[in-house]
Amino acid sequence: MTVMKKVLIYFSEFNPALGGGEFTPLSFISELQKSCQVTLALNWKSDVALAAEKLRIPIDLDRLRIEYVKPSSRILQRLDSVLPFYRTKRLKELAGEADICISTVNMFDFGKPAHHFVYLLRQFGDNAFCDYLGGRGEARGVKKLLRKLKTFVGEAFLRPLLGVRSTRKILADRRERIYPNSFYVEKVMHDFYGDFNGSVFYPPTIFEFSRSAGKRDALRIVVLGHLFPEKRILDIIEIVDGARRLSGAELVLALGGPVPDSPYAEKIRALAAEKSWIQLAGPLYGREKEDFLLSGTYAVHGERDEAFGISVTEYLKGGLIPVVPDEGGPCEIVDDADLSYHTPEEGSQILAKLVSSSSFREEKKAHCRLRAEQFTREAYLEKQHLLLNGILEEAEKGEKK
Repeated sequence: MTVMKKVLIYFSEFNPALGGGEFTPLSFISELQKSCQVTLALNWKSDVALAAEKLRIPIDLDRLRIEYVKPSSRILQRLDSVLPFYRTKRLKELAGEADICISTVNMFDFGKPAHHFVYLLRQFGDNAFCDYLGGRGEARGVKKLLRKLKTFVGEAFLRPLLGVRSTRKILADRRERIYPNSFYVEKVMHDFYGDFNGSVFYPPTIFEFSRSAGKRDALRIVVLGHLFPEKRILDIIEIVDGARRLSGAELVLALGGPVPDSPYAEKIRALAAEKSWIQLAGPLYGREKEDFLLSGTYAVHGERDEAFGISVTEYLKGGLIPVVPDEGGPCEIVDDADLSYHTPEEGSQILAKLVSSSSFREEKKAHCRLRAEQFTREAYLEKQHLLLNGILEEAEKGEKK
């Protein structure tokens, strides 16, 4: 009689605004429940049933064990957010009962070899890596010294004392298996941490279209995303403005996404009030989002150091031709140097050429259609099946040794 493997999956929590991050642990559970006993470890209480229903993922909740690994005390919660000693202790206890351990939120210490799926680059819990990325590397003088001192004390004394391995220690352990979410991320991690035992696994892109596009606006460019500085919306506006001048075409830029109350968003509001060709569509979900994406012909992406780029896969699946930066995950998704720019001026030239040359436009449309096939829900699930099946086979072999 075959004994079912016990699998522990760690995730943070399921937020009301569900996305690719939430899809991964639920989809893993759905696949693994076919042959394994699965425990889901969460930081906080979440409505797992609602999340599974919204994302259309079949899960047997009666067979799913759910555990919470954050402390209930507010003081301990604050301490654990700085140094996850409580979570680590609890996960190690749960891992003791498991044959396979999986973290779907970056590297985490289970006290035994595990599989770690990269989630967000800036949440590694490693100050030095964040500084390397430039996210918090603006500290100077005394602030920079104090930051380095805090990191040193944590790495050299507190973590060993509390039995919590750092990201650096986990990556250095060749028994651990790491899954960067793009080849760009793999390179960034390798350049900073050196060699580690890993292989790239693209995250799911869950938004699917229920219908084909009707008549598209041949001069409409659509962009999805929050109006945050890192999204470089002002750069996108500059690119479209330049393409309008170069091509002489009356291009329209439609920005879909929440408009926060911030100085950056206020600049965009002011430009939209000044230039009639800039439209603010506001937040879009479900059918509205689908209609928005199917209404245009082009898309422009601005974020340069993005790990993957879910919205770019949505542009491709929506039949749009995206123009993207030549750095980060998005250019890897599009996989065409002709559609990648280094400066806003280059972006304007690419967009103007797409508008002006029908042969160039049709060539790129055909390429984008082929790329879109790589990011369908079905394509992801097939790759996930092969990956998880390989993990189970590896665990089986390890037991027989």
